[in-house]
Amino acid sequence: MKFVVAPMVIALGMFGTQAIAGDTPANPDAKVYFVNLEDGAKVSGPVKVVFGLSGMGVAPAGIEKENTGHHHLFVNRPPVGEGEDGADEFVYNIPADENHIHYGGGQTEAVVELSPGTHTLQLVLGDLNHIPHDPPIYSDVITITVE
Repeated sequence: MKFVVAPMVIALGMFGTQAIAGDTPANPDAKVYFVNLEDGAKVSGPVKVVFGLSGMGVAPAGIEKENTGHHHLFVNRPPVGEGEDGADEFVYNIPADENHIHYGGGQTEAVVELSPGTHTLQLVLGDLNHIPHDPPIYSDVITITVE
């Protein structure tokens, strides 16, 4: 078993950020972004977040349709590819917890309860199985302050 696992770990490490992607192809020109928030914004809670997407469409989780995906909001965590597990952190799927909020119903906006203070946000598009596309589609990380 050790001989099988070791080559896989080495192979994942060799591909760097490519390892954060799954097998579902994406439009390489697709972009995901925040429509109503910008880096450094000061906002009141609860925080309305509008998700922007160009070059692809939105479909609920579990729906297999070419060039579509659904949104995930990453809150207060390292940027994609810089998490605890490094570049290969989402080869299998995006976790669902307080730092990884899933919008598998195909939502394009949400109201998020964030405590007063500074928070980082990043959008990540996932395929029907909550796995980033190939190439992965994610926004820049923004920092907001909830007053």
